[in-house]
Amino acid sequence: MHACLVTIFAVLSSFATVGMAAPNNSANVPGGTPVIKQTQLDLQRLGEPSVQGIGLGGSREGLPLAGQSGNTSVPPEVMENVRKVQEDLAKLSSQIKDLATSAGIVESQHSRLSIAQGYIWVLLVAFLVTLCATPIMRKLAIKNGVVDRPSDPRKVHRVPVAYLGGVAIFLGLFGGILYSFLAIRFQGLVDWHPSKFKLENEFIPPVPPSILLGITVIMLVGLWDDVVGISPRVKIGGQLVAAAALALDNVGTRMAEGLIMPIAQQLGVPTTIINGTETLGFVIHLPVSIPGFESIPIDMVYWIGTGIIAIAVLGMCNATNLLDGLDGLLSGTTAISAVGLLVLALGLAIVDDGPRDGQRIIMCMALLGACLGFLPHNFNPATIFLGDTGSLLLGYCACVIILTLGDTGKTHLVAAGCVIFAVPLIDTSLAIVRRKLEGKSISSADSNHLHHMLKRALGVKGAVLTLYGMAGAFATLGVAVSVFRARMIYVLAIILAASIGVTAIKIARRRFIEDQAAKYSGNPLDVEPVPAAGGSVVGLASDSADGLASNSANGPASSAAHPIANEPVNVASARD
Repeated sequence: MHACLVTIFAVLSSFATVGMAAPNNSANVPGGTPVIKQTQLDLQRLGEPSVQGIGLGGSREGLPLAGQSGNTSVPPEVMENVRKVQEDLAKLSSQIKDLATSAGIVESQHSRLSIAQGYIWVLLVAFLVTLCATPIMRKLAIKNGVVDRPSDPRKVHRVPVAYLGGVAIFLGLFGGILYSFLAIRFQGLVDWHPSKFKLENEFIPPVPPSILLGITVIMLVGLWDDVVGISPRVKIGGQLVAAAALALDNVGTRMAEGLIMPIAQQLGVPTTIINGTETLGFVIHLPVSIPGFESIPIDMVYWIGTGIIAIAVLGMCNATNLLDGLDGLLSGTTAISAVGLLVLALGLAIVDDGPRDGQRIIMCMALLGACLGFLPHNFNPATIFLGDTGSLLLGYCACVIILTLGDTGKTHLVAAGCVIFAVPLIDTSLAIVRRKLEGKSISSADSNHLHHMLKRALGVKGAVLTLYGMAGAFATLGVAVSVFRARMIYVLAIILAASIGVTAIKIARRRFIEDQAAKYSGNPLDVEPVPAAGGSVVGLASDSADGLASNSANGPASSAAHPIANEPVNVASARD
């Protein structure tokens, strides 16, 4: 618990300096802002003549009067020319400011920290609701027998542990979101950041109804599985329904625009205007006129984005489900990722990127608060588990936030969000590759996930803290995409992820690699060990891939020889 808070503080501190400054506004008007910024700098340099007292604004305050000491050598006609030039500079500077304002390139006077302070009560409400609801849900789970019984060998807890922690997460999320809705009715609950997208007579919900619907569907599907158990097909069906809800409200459907449109323009593919937006597509004219429907527009960017939404929801929900294998692991890493996503969301709010700026901040605040409220109950030794309700819900919320980062076509920020959320994505990708290499089904269970291997080497708390550090590193890299050169950060993220992946696969397949090496050396691993000169036993088989083989020589599994026997783990790992 404390380690998660330290990691979150480290991520925030690493960007404290950068977070005080507004990001480059060139995202709003490509090519426009750099020219204006450079022109303003040139004007400032030109507006600093050697004559004392003349500033950029053209003020004559401080100009020397005729006859004053120290300035008598300056001819009056030169002073008059300087004044005229300075007045022209002042007029030009004013015109540049007016042009920037009309183009929507208004430099924000707010920082990430000042905007975050306006929404901070959302985080606190979500935290308190989750903190108080978790013990209540634990009592209900124990009373109704909704507990995880240690029936699987890979489960390390030896006593039943309550489920329904995900319901407490759900209540915390909805508590924070409901608070933001109340802030519309009661002034002062939230200090909304200024935005040109907030029209006086137009209502923009703090969180779209489609997201609320999707969160509810995911919670009900997970709860159904925790209580009575459902088939994987039903769970996938529920996740697709939640994904469809996002597409109906255009949540994340434009994220592919930043990738598809530049490629189409380079290839010379003609574009069209659909609903006032330039896109790829075509219009089908109906042979018979129907009132209100004379044609059917087909927006290819929208439909490609919709397909990506479905894949993203399925991938991230199941990725978090697979990662939820140790006490406090998923809730802590999600909290760290939420901090990184919050920094990106605040950066977009500074430049007034779009109408979803406030919605992203509220979702990040609510998600962070709910995770922090649940973590004290879930950290080792855990008194309650997230269950499928919580693991699917955390993955869905993170997915929604990442998708909305590309709401105005900034696909590179969607990639940055994936870097921030890299730990569960890497673990799931490794599981697929590992099982394919072993000729197994990708849905088959094993004990070679990242947290399993780290737990065997470092114990439960050591493994969790290590993965907190990984999550913090990727969160830092993801935020750096919006601050520094994106290509350099992507390269660093790929190198880090590839190093982790290769190392994990090498450890998981160590026995297979040793068997292959033994065939060439003529000393297969399954031969009888040969006594050494000192009476000790020498044999390659004594060094197994996961350390379990050595336990057989020491008799039945004990807490010292078999660490998996005495450490609690979430049920999600058993279903992996």
